[in-house]
Amino acid sequence: MLDRLEAMSMLLSVVDTGSFTAASRHRRVPLATLSRKVNELEAHLGTRLLVRTTRRVALTDAGAGYVASARRILEAIDETERTAAGEFHAPRGELLITAPVFFGRLHLLPIVAAFLASYPEITVRLLFSDRNLQFVEDHVDVAVRIGRLPDSALVATSVGTMRTVVCASPKLIAAHGEPRQPGEVASLPCVNFEVLSPGSAWWFRSGGGENIMEVPVAARLSVTTAEAAVCAAADGVGATRVLHYQCAELVRKGSLRIVLKEFEVEPMPVHLVHAGGPLASKVRVFLDFARERLRDRLRSL
Repeated sequence: MLDRLEAMSMLLSVVDTGSFTAASRHRRVPLATLSRKVNELEAHLGTRLLVRTTRRVALTDAGAGYVASARRILEAIDETERTAAGEFHAPRGELLITAPVFFGRLHLLPIVAAFLASYPEITVRLLFSDRNLQFVEDHVDVAVRIGRLPDSALVATSVGTMRTVVCASPKLIAAHGEPRQPGEVASLPCVNFEVLSPGSAWWFRSGGGENIMEVPVAARLSVTTAEAAVCAAADGVGATRVLHYQCAELVRKGSLRIVLKEFEVEPMPVHLVHAGGPLASKVRVFLDFARERLRDRLRSL
């Protein structure tokens, strides 16, 4: 009879290590045994979970959903058994957390450093990326997401909002004048942050906030990172449009000034996101630890 929990565990090893051979070495189980168990699990379910190639394995759509559920089931069983045995259990294990690059370095890293000091049996992998990583394929436990969230099975906790602002150096404003209407940025030299504003056009509210208008800009420089955009803007290359946290420090120092505040589009929501279902203790304690700290940092902006 198929031991489904054992087969689940072996399947996760294959997915986490990337191949049957690596999983066999990691678990110290014969390769033939590992392959047979996964094959039996697929036969039991009546569907393929993995696509096997000569170099690695990939999850099918059915496999992606099954692996996410299996991971939660095995973590829940592990915690339940320790609780039933009366064992004191401090949260432990590895957390994989992802966030946008600049936001992660400025706001998430200090929180994670304090978290590690409070939970010595937890390790953290921080993946900073300006693209949204996939929870199953990239084995993500928690993500910081800025912007509207699509409908999904993920669970989101709001931690604040983020303005989209236009800023320029005092030198540029002195030379060209401060724009008073959105259309005036079309005559300014600009630094375009392509991730936020693809197509060299910036968006503003108009008509008392009810309408959205698109303004083409003269991009003297286009960049793919926010840090490059704000540094170039501070050097007087042009005005730029970024998220507020990306320019806040230079604004505080006086190197940049925010303009056209009354025409800013609606602030973007910021969420802590995790997979649905029972939470592993390592995930639960991190969410509890990070939630209010992130809210405080966003309010301070």
